Amino acid sequence: MNQDNLQSSTGYEQQLSDKVSHYKCLMADAGITLPEIDIHDSEPYGFRMRAEFRVWHEQGQAHYAMNKPGEKRPYMIQDFPIGSMLINQLMPKIMAAVNASDTLSRKLFSMEYLTTTTNEALITLIYHRPLDEQWQKTAHELQTQFKVKVIGRSRKQKVVLTDDFVTEKLVVNNREYSYQQVEASFTQPNAQVNQKMLTWASNCLSGSSADLVELYCGNGNFTAVLAQHFDKVLATEISKVSVNSATANFAANNVDNVTIARLSSEEFTQALNRERAFRRLADVDLDSFNFSTIFVDPPRAGLDSGTEKLVTEMDHILYISCNPQTLAENLKQITKTHRVVKVALFDQFPWTHHIESGVYLERI
Repeated sequence: MNQDNLQSSTGYEQQLSDKVSHYKCLMADAGITLPEIDIHDSEPYGFRMRAEFRVWHEQGQAHYAMNKPGEKRPYMIQDFPIGSMLINQLMPKIMAAVNASDTLSRKLFSMEYLTTTTNEALITLIYHRPLDEQWQKTAHELQTQFKVKVIGRSRKQKVVLTDDFVTEKLVVNNREYSYQQVEASFTQPNAQVNQKMLTWASNCLSGSSADLVELYCGNGNFTAVLAQHFDKVLATEISKVSVNSATANFAANNVDNVTIARLSSEEFTQALNRERAFRRLADVDLDSFNFSTIFVDPPRAGLDSGTEKLVTEMDHILYISCNPQTLAENLKQITKTHRVVKVALFDQFPWTHHIESGVYLERI
């Protein structure tokens, strides 16, 4: 939905209903039998904790801008209704400060906002020119004036004035969790719905036993919550930034039963099947784990065939999906050995066709 339509839209319930209907039809066409679906909605506005904007220069002034599909020239915007309250509060103030300073505005072509429910904000200014000491001095003044964190980027250059992360606080089943969220790395954009996802996943796995293996753990968003239900957890993630962030988040939340390995899902499958040895697993004794449950949160492409086979070897499977099409394809194979026990839909991205879903399965 474009900016103009979004302002006047009153059809949030209808668009969510359409997503649910489409999901049910997709699964039925794939031959997947589902129990009753838990539907978790979102606030229709103010839900998005991060945003990326083009900066368009016209008549000596910089403006926030976005592109409409198929059009090269962007259109200028004043606010961002789906963005968090903090993003919308900061947008005009930061742009006014940028326009008041040639140092900040010259060859600025993009701005990124990362905010939290605890009112922290990190703003990244991205340039088509090198950033010098004068830029750093002026950016420090911007940072101090608005009580935000500022990062500058240009080609082969990243200038961090204080930190390159914000700290989010989320509550799951009356317990507060702290998360370091690093600039330019993946974080869940909808904090409210993320809490609902974490709560649902935790409730699915409460009362579990033995050990958990998690693929695609990211910054430990789910891991920190789910670890309490298991003796030990082995989590894998390929991104170095995410591995470092996850390690920090486990420490911040006093989670001490997780071993994290920097491996892709394909590599972990090869390691577990003893098809290939990895130096990154030199200090990990795979034989010491007694896996009963696997948790996967793959990218839009879903599970590859090797990982698909791996998950069917576990008694319990928790699958979080951002793409119903690839989920349906994976479930065609997985439901040959497992039955779907619980299903939930999470509207992470209102006003788009995207829907996040969770499926919990047990061995038949």
